[in-house]
This record gives sequence, C-alpha cells and structure tokens, in this order.
Amino acid sequence: MYFLDFNLQSYYINANFLSSIMASNNYTWETMDKQILVIDFDSTFVQVEALVELASISLKDTSNKKEILQEIETITNQGVEEKILFSESLRRRIELLSANKTHLDLLIKRLKRKISVSITRNKEFIKEHSENIYIISGGFKEFIVPIVRQFNIKQENVFANTFKFDESGNIIGFDEKNILAHDNGKVALLKTMNLEGDIYVIGDGYTDFQIKKAGLANKFYAFTENIERESILDKADFVTPSFDEFLYLNKLPMAISYPKNRINVLLLENVDPNAFKVFNEEGYNVQIQKSELNEDELLERIKDISILGIRSKTQVTDKILQNAHRLMAVGAFCIGTDQINLGACSNKGIAVFNAPYSNTRSVVEMVLGEIIILMRNIYQQSNQMKQGIWEKSVAGNFEIRGKKLGIVGYGNIGSQLSVLAEALGLDVYYYDIVEKLALGNATLCKSLDELLRKSDIVSVHVDGRTENKNLISDKQFRLMKTGAIFLNASRGFIVDMKPFAKALESGKLKGAAVDVFPEEPKNNSTDFNSELQRFPNVIMTPHIGGSTIEAQKNIADFVSDKIISYVNTGSSFYSVNFPNLQLPELKKAHRLIHIHQNKPGLLAQINSLLANRNINIVGQYLKTNEEIGYVITDIAREYDEGVIKELRKIPNTIKFRILY
Repeated sequence: MYFLDFNLQSYYINANFLSSIMASNNYTWETMDKQILVIDFDSTFVQVEALVELASISLKDTSNKKEILQEIETITNQGVEEKILFSESLRRRIELLSANKTHLDLLIKRLKRKISVSITRNKEFIKEHSENIYIISGGFKEFIVPIVRQFNIKQENVFANTFKFDESGNIIGFDEKNILAHDNGKVALLKTMNLEGDIYVIGDGYTDFQIKKAGLANKFYAFTENIERESILDKADFVTPSFDEFLYLNKLPMAISYPKNRINVLLLENVDPNAFKVFNEEGYNVQIQKSELNEDELLERIKDISILGIRSKTQVTDKILQNAHRLMAVGAFCIGTDQINLGACSNKGIAVFNAPYSNTRSVVEMVLGEIIILMRNIYQQSNQMKQGIWEKSVAGNFEIRGKKLGIVGYGNIGSQLSVLAEALGLDVYYYDIVEKLALGNATLCKSLDELLRKSDIVSVHVDGRTENKNLISDKQFRLMKTGAIFLNASRGFIVDMKPFAKALESGKLKGAAVDVFPEEPKNNSTDFNSELQRFPNVIMTPHIGGSTIEAQKNIADFVSDKIISYVNTGSSFYSVNFPNLQLPELKKAHRLIHIHQNKPGLLAQINSLLANRNINIVGQYLKTNEEIGYVITDIAREYDEGVIKELRKIPNTIKFRILY
C-alpha cells in the first residue's frame, strides 16, 4: 500500500512531504513491484458518458431530443449501479440512439475535447507507463481506442464492447457474446486475464467496485472529478477527486506539485458565487458560508484552510493567523483590507489579494444618483406621495450643473467620481493627504478645511486607516456651507455620528446619503439601529455601494484569478502585502519559492547552496518590501534532493515551496 498520510501544511514542504516532492525526479513505477492500473472510460477517462454524447449528436434535429437524452442518462445510471441488467441497459440505449457510423467520427472529435482535466494533465505519466494501464469499460471500442491511443495505450489493452452495423452503417446493436455486455462483466473478464501484480482500479461506478469486491484488485479508487455516485463512495478504499490524487497517494510522479483537491478554500460573507465556480473549476475543495465568522468560530475553521475568502466584516487577526497552519492566501473580495492584519500575514508568508478597482464604477454610480436625488428632494417627495400627500413645489429643488462637489480622498473611487461628475456639469474640488494629479478640470484644495468651505456637496472616499476615525466631526460640519449635502460611502467610523445628527437636526445639512455605519449587523436577519433613522432627508443603504451584479462578479473573478495564479505559479502580482512579481510560465524546470524576512545576504545564501550542489539556475526573480523578501528561482529538473532541506534551514526563512 503506497499511501502518504496527509498531515502537512498545504503545498509547503516539510519532512513528511519531502519524499512526495522527490517523486517527480527519481521515484517511478519501475522501482516498485509490478503494478497494474485499470481505468474506466466513461465519466473517468473522459468527463462524460459517451453514449449520451453520441445521442446528442445523432438526435440533433429530433424534436424530443431533450426527453430522449434524459431517458438515456437514466438508463445509463441504472446499468452502472446494477439496478437493471447491464445488457438490457445497452440494448435500450442503442435503440434510442438512432446513430450511424458517421456520427462516431463526430463523437470522437468531441470526446478528444472532453478528456478529464487531471488525466490530460498527467498525460506523460500515462504514456510512460501505458504497458501497465488497461482500459476496461462497458462502453465501445469504436470510440474508446481512438481516444486512449493518444496516451500510447495499445488497442490490446482496451477491453470494451463493439457495435453491430447494418449495410448502411446504422448502429443496430452490439456483440452480445462479449463478456462486458453482461452483468458483472468486468469481474468475469478480470478472472480470464490472469494479470500478475498489484491491481488498482479507478472508476466512478458500482461495476468498477465489483472488481475489488471479488478480490481481483488490491484497491478501488472512486473517481469523483466528473461525477459523484453516492452508492459507491462509502465502498471505495479511497475517494479520488482527480488522477493527481491517485498519483499522490501512491507516491507516483505528478505533473503538478500537489493535488489541487487538497487545497481547501473557505468563502465567507456571501462572496459572489462566481468565486466558488472559479475555485471549483480549478479543482480546489471549496466550502462556502453566507455570514461572517467571529474570532472564536474562525479560529476553529481556519486550521485546515489553504485559501480564505472574506468581504469587509470578518476580522483576520494575529490570533487567528497563529492557528492558520496551512493558510497560503487571503482574498478580500472587496476594496479595503483594513479587516486583515497585513503585517501578521507577511510574517507568516501569507499573501493577501483584494480588488481595488472592480467595484469602483458601482460605488460612483450610486453616489451620483444620490446627489441628484438629494438636490431635487426626490427622496422626501416620494415618501410624501406614499402617505397620500401631493405637494408640487419648486422650492429647494436644484440642478447639479454648476454646483461645487468636494471629494475627500482622491483614490480609485474619488478620481472616477471626479471624471463622471465633471461630465454632468459639476465643478469638482478634491483633497487627499497624498499628492494626486488632478483629472480633467478638477481643482486641488490645500486642506480639508478649504474643501469643506467651498463645496455645496461633500462626498467622502478615504481608506480605513485608524487615523481616519472621526475625520468628519463637529468642526468639519460647522465649516460646511449651510444647506450642503453630505455623502459617506467609505467607512462608517470616519464620521462622528452625534455631530452628524446634530447638523441634520439644525438644518445645517440639506440632506445626506450614508452607505456605511460604525456598527453594522452581522447578517440580514439581525436588527439595525442608527440615530439617522429619524431624518426624512437622509438616504440610508445597507453597505451596498459595490453590490451590483457586475461589480461582485468582477471582484470574484479578479481576486480568485490572482490567488490561483499565486498558488499555481508563485506570481504575487497585485498582492497587497507581498512584493509584486509577475512571473513567466514555468517550462521544463522546477520553481523554488523562498519567502523570508528582509535581511541582507539571503539571495547569496540561496545561490551558494545551489552552486555547491552544481544546480543550474534557469531564471531568478527577487523583490523585497520593508518586511519580507520574495525569491523565485527556476532550476533545471536534474538536482540533488538534499538542497531542498538546506534551503528550508536558511536563517530567517518564513516559507518555502516547490512547483514543477
């Protein structure tokens, strides 16, 4: 039994994982006792049931195609799970096909595009060991042989059914004498083959499990990359979400450094479903939870998590990170990262990614809409209409053209608001503690006080650093024009709420729009209370500035893609806390990734170790920030195993991993 116990920090090398990593170089199948791998075809070697695909081709112009396909799929499952005789399953499906030889050519082209991802990824392994690999299937040789031939699997190693054709090439049946056309056919076949050595079976159906049940195989691996059949999961020796997992369990060389299904992703706070889709399609094991987790809850959940995805409420503290033994990356599926202890993440070698631009447009559009609504008193008049009050009046209604908009904070959102507001005819003024180039005809104010005195409308767009707490308080409200409009779509604690309420009560402010609050409910079922609720001239929204379908999908795509790129290639581009490196594709080399404290001489030590072991450097990339150094070294595939241990022992090393 070649099983490596999974008790390690995901993707990172420790003593237990070292032998697995070395497998890529000199631990091959030939060094072990003879092993034979039996692989099922439908939903295992390929992603689909081939007869269902054939039916979708042959029935292309049939009016009830959908119903027939569903019936074929049902019969397929019944046959695989032995709920009906397998020969009956074949006969009934072929009768429904209405297929011809010409359709088989189209099917083969389609199946070549639908080979299971992890099978394709490990094509070289299969080619190298094809002599010991057998395809045993209840499917048909006519389409199986052309597919597996690409992997150097010989026709004599393929055991499957064969079609019967009439003179016109129509499929009219199958060879009923074939042992695989009958119940328990795979077991009966294996008994006649007299294969010598350890036999491992990979498949998705009950007929594959029967081989192990009959005592003809050492292990049965339930392959779930394409489909999960509950009826066999508890019967399998191992559940194998990918071919990589099979290779990993048996310490055989993989095309990638680590099975992707062992990378656990936890998505909190109702992160857009597209993030789940992206991570899931990559092969990661994804868990989702709609609400945030408090510190105690996250302390427990974080132990086995490789990637954590949050929005603005979950606090990633140093205490939590101390318990995050496998955490590689944190994704903030929002703009800000104030909820994450970035320094602690850096010290633990955890990369943090966010989406600084993805919801900018959504926030800006909401702010502009609120400005117009407040300037025209639309919100108040709408509420009066709902109460049966018809009060048509021009009093207090203004165009926004020619009004002075003051933007506090000229970052991504503030600057885009500047451009769109100017296009609508507003005169734009802005203030930022960092010198920023004005866009369009915007005017820079030398101080916040200057901006507040000049502006008819004040919109706040600053970050969540602690220094910004109560940035807008009693003094700032007193400096504003009487009748000014105030908007906050940045952070709740930036505004001192009591002076804010006082300014509204006194009439100092004509109106306000608030999307963020100092204290916000944990989830949608929690009550919300604020001193602003009593004011009819205040638009209140539940932190939805960036909550549009477009923005959330963009955020999900952007953050997920950056994290996957980091995990798969080491690229740290757009990381908030790591030195940003955009790396070339890894080709015919191993990639050594070394994260360390920013101390002098680390690069020299790394290169000295490699030189002493005569290891050729194909490419090297280094970047540092105030806290950490990030060294990427691509080396030739031939290398001394001992160098891995030595690289890990270099003083001030935070984390080390290897990709191949």
